[in-house]
Formats: sequence, structure tokens, C-alpha cells
Amino acid sequence: MSDLQHRLCALIAESARLMHALRLARSLELAEWCIGAGAIRNLVWDRPDTPAIHPASDIDLVYFQPNPAPHRHEDALLAQLRRLDDSVPWEVTNQATVHLWRRNDNQIEAPLTSLLDGIASWPETATAVGATLLPDDTLRILAPFGLDDLFAGRLRRNAARVSPATFAERLAQKGFRERWPHVNVIP
Repeated sequence: MSDLQHRLCALIAESARLMHALRLARSLELAEWCIGAGAIRNLVWDRPDTPAIHPASDIDLVYFQPNPAPHRHEDALLAQLRRLDDSVPWEVTNQATVHLWRRNDNQIEAPLTSLLDGIASWPETATAVGATLLPDDTLRILAPFGLDDLFAGRLRRNAARVSPATFAERLAQKGFRERWPHVNVIP
């Protein structure tokens, strides 16, 4: 495990909110899953000396299960998570069905092949990070682009999946520059 992976695992372990969500997600007993995206990025980029003026981000549970009935499985998992704790703002996505989405910014045409392949399709390199809580309570980090951008505070688009126009829209919509003025945006 790299130094940055150790640092990220320590940050996650110190976050009661994220550890609670990881334990709930693990209880679903999915074969391939993680919590990632904004929940991980925000944990690293939010400064401890800055007042929490932003609402807590949703918790993205992503998993990979080929050939399910689209959305029915996600909806069932979401309902199960809400029964366990309805205070957690869950988002649940099966990466095996992302190619079926019909959105203008979706450039994924062929089915993804794994959870890691799904994470590698996320819009920004620093956001393409996930964590799984293993049965022995250790954390596994999934970061197809590494963790350098995340810890260096670099926001860079995933050029394989996101157009410059979509990246600009995300910058404006998500308020990255306002929330994290210390982050270096790389167009």
C-alpha cells in the first residue's frame, strides 16, 4: 500500500460518517462494491479549519453486477439501505448498467467490465476514487488514476470520458472553485 493510500485510509477511519456508511454498505454483501466519488474527495479537500458551510454530500455506493434488471436492483438496494439508516443521503449505481444511460454527457457506449473500469469512467481524476470495507475491517482503495491529484488538490477532467464543455458545466454546477479555492483546476 502506498503512502497516499495509507493517508486516505487514515482519513476514512477517522470519519465516523463515512465508516458508518461503509459498514452499512458492507452489510449488503455485494461481490464488488465501494463508496466513492464526492464522499472521498470532500473528505480530503474540506479543510478542518473551515466552517462546514456546505451540506454533506451524498454517499455514492457503486457496485458491479452484470445482467441485472436495470434500476430494479439499484432501487431494491437503495430501499434496503434506507431501512438500515434513512438519514444517509444514498445514491446507488450499478456500474454494469452505466452504458444504458441516455444522457448527453454519457460517452460510455460499451458495457463496462468491472468496478474499477466503472470508477475509471468518472468525470474527474481526483474524484475517481473508491473505498471498500473488507470483512476484516481493513480498507481497500480503488483509484485507477492514482491518488496524486486528490492529495495535491488538482481537479482534472477524465479526458477519456468527459468533454471540455461538460467539464466546464460541472465546474459551474458543482461550485468547485467556490468551495475549494485552494484547488488547482486543470482544464
